[in-house]
Amino acid sequence: MISNLSGRGRSLLILSTAFSLGVSLLGQATSAEAPSPPAIESPSRTAPAQSPIAELNTGPRTRLRGNWVGRQPVSPSLKIVVMAGHADSQGMHGSGTPGAAVDQRGEAPMDPRMRDELFWNRKVRDAVVALSKQKGLNIIGYDPGALSIAKASDPRTNWSVARRLSRQGNYILEIHFDAYSPHGYGSGLIPALNRNLNRVDESLALSFGRFPRLFRGGLGGPRRGISILEIGMLEGILEANLRNPKTREATIQAIALQVTDALMLGVRGKTSSNPPPGVVDNAPLTSNPQTNSEVE
Repeated sequence: MISNLSGRGRSLLILSTAFSLGVSLLGQATSAEAPSPPAIESPSRTAPAQSPIAELNTGPRTRLRGNWVGRQPVSPSLKIVVMAGHADSQGMHGSGTPGAAVDQRGEAPMDPRMRDELFWNRKVRDAVVALSKQKGLNIIGYDPGALSIAKASDPRTNWSVARRLSRQGNYILEIHFDAYSPHGYGSGLIPALNRNLNRVDESLALSFGRFPRLFRGGLGGPRRGISILEIGMLEGILEANLRNPKTREATIQAIALQVTDALMLGVRGKTSSNPPPGVVDNAPLTSNPQTNSEVE
């Protein structure tokens, strides 16, 4: 067909064909070089960005001052068992404080199955165990596996396990948060009553404060070998930083670090050998605390 065209017509046909071919090739090259549109990702929930806290503020130390000193050295391989206070007493007497946010301001509890104190006790317990293991301490956590156990003598309760493990020479530490003011006292350690006070007790007291050894006449936990550590009253800045999703993890880790550092100093025997001014040893106990069935 091209041979029947005049010279001018043949030239126009060739130019038209070349132009069409060029456009086609240009289109292919542009398509190959152009970036593909981004894939559409399905929406997903992500944890809120964590904000650091300027400084851990656990509030005031206990306003009731203890006059005991822990001097007995411990083995570098001392086994430490960390428990969450009120772990087996939810929905009954002794279930822990709901905290100021819930009780005073009507905010929702962190977990409807339990008081807020237990919710935070468990978080701190787990963080302390994890961090202390990283630091090389011989430490485990204990959980009774049920939120409500009616009988204190049940072998699963904190009290029963503490009594047994304490007799074996283990150090039992139970994490608590104190009631909000004016009901609470502040941070501090209430040491065990069934043994001599040691350097771990002293180190924790130096870091958090010291309650009287016979606080409220001697609590049920300490009579069974538990040293109770009150982190602070569950109110104010401490509670706000725990409840705020942006500062929650940083606050829990800061608490865990303070507890872990105190445990390490106590186990390694590097706490101060001199008691604070005005602090003296308690007189020996006159009764056998192991047989006292008094409840907290």
